[in-house]
Amino acid sequence: MAQVVCEWGLPGIEMLRSTATVFVIVDVLSFSTAVSVATDTGAEVIPFPWGDADAAREEAARQSAIAASPKRAAGGQLSLSPASLRHVVRGTRLLLPSPNGSRLSLATGEVPTLCGCLRNYKSVAEAVQAMRLDGLVAVIPAGERWADGSLRPAIEDWIGAGAIISAIEAEVSAEAAVARAVFAAAANDLASVIRTCMSGRELIERGFGEDVEIALEVGSSKRAPRLIDGAYR
Repeated sequence: MAQVVCEWGLPGIEMLRSTATVFVIVDVLSFSTAVSVATDTGAEVIPFPWGDADAAREEAARQSAIAASPKRAAGGQLSLSPASLRHVVRGTRLLLPSPNGSRLSLATGEVPTLCGCLRNYKSVAEAVQAMRLDGLVAVIPAGERWADGSLRPAIEDWIGAGAIISAIEAEVSAEAAVARAVFAAAANDLASVIRTCMSGRELIERGFGEDVEIALEVGSSKRAPRLIDGAYR
């Protein structure tokens, strides 16, 4: 029988990589939401490490892909901003650097990997159920990082992880049960919680409030992005 576990970030993946039967990466603001928006249009998203724009352009050329801007951008430039991906052309291959979601996606090795957020939590849970797994379902809230590189737990990712866990019919670990309870506690005032959490405030203050609103399109997506041959599709 499958059991759902929930552990934070890269250490969680490294601890579970040898035992997990599937990973679900949850980076609500904004990698997972960006992947959800792009794949809803029929695009593919190639996760790529953050911080080397030249390497990203070279890899995009090698893979016949478009390199997204390494900085969140608006005004038609494709980037980590979900709003910039609303109308990406079907069939586009988009190489998307990000400091958290991409990094975690690239760390899961040969373990099947899905990308989840509030928009697609039901679809991702259904995809997990359809796998009929007998082992550990590892739901990984990405979190953010402090200036020294250490993990900053991000409440929006914990809530997103809890939403997915709440829709999976399986045994749950204590940590997964708490994540599920956090989602249930936040559900009645979810928009306010996401808008006023640290990550939400940061985006709104930088002029990317639309990205927060897209992340709040709860249950709107019927697709579950899966990492296949290096790309979410």
